[in-house]
Amino acid sequence: MQEFKQLHQQTTPFIIGNVWDAASARCAQQAGYQALGTSSAAIASLLGYEDGEQIPFAELVFMVRRIAAVSKLPLSVDIEAGFSRNPEVIALHIQQLAALGVAGINIEDSRVDADRTLVPAEEFAAILSAVKAILQHDQTEVFLNVRCDAFLLGLDNACAETVKRAQIYQMAGADGLFVPCLTQAEHIKAVVAASRLPVNVMAMPDLPYFEVLAGLGVKRISSGNFAHDVMHRHLLNQMVEMKQSGSCKSLFGSSTAG
Repeated sequence: MQEFKQLHQQTTPFIIGNVWDAASARCAQQAGYQALGTSSAAIASLLGYEDGEQIPFAELVFMVRRIAAVSKLPLSVDIEAGFSRNPEVIALHIQQLAALGVAGINIEDSRVDADRTLVPAEEFAAILSAVKAILQHDQTEVFLNVRCDAFLLGLDNACAETVKRAQIYQMAGADGLFVPCLTQAEHIKAVVAASRLPVNVMAMPDLPYFEVLAGLGVKRISSGNFAHDVMHRHLLNQMVEMKQSGSCKSLFGSSTAG
């Protein structure tokens, strides 16, 4: 856990390799990433589930076990909202992952019922604080990266809400703050300045270059499920091309075509 925690203190942000199975974990390791992080949406899609805690937690544990088996890089696991509303159960879930060697988790402050909605800040902070207390009591060391979904949900006051929650979550025991869909420089500055928590942003079309993000104080960059989506779009295109061309040559690159 300490190695993973130190990655969040570098002068330049580290890019976490978002993965969904053993094969993608091997790719990220071969590409030179310093740490891995699972994408809940990608794993759910891989197994035929909708995102939003629809996958049984036991199946997530199985996937994490296979990822951990092929890589020794620090691994963070997205547990969505904890797969429970009970802090004791959430802590138990985290301890199951820690037993597999997991160094960190992502836990989000929104829940998906019919729609995704923010949990009231104080309610979520109370859960977070209780989970942290259980982990500390049991000497379970895991980096708690708390995801704030104000920007993801497109709130009109997203920046002010995120700044408020950053301060509350720091007091509740968070180790990091993940803010997907945070892209504007002035908003990034405000969120970074709001607390001592290292700030994690996510790939978006208008996300600034990494050098700019470093200057704004960002410490961690994620890609979410976007690499998984790109891979499957490429697979679809390849399958269509093979079917329409009446040839397998497209599978082997342009050098063998013709």
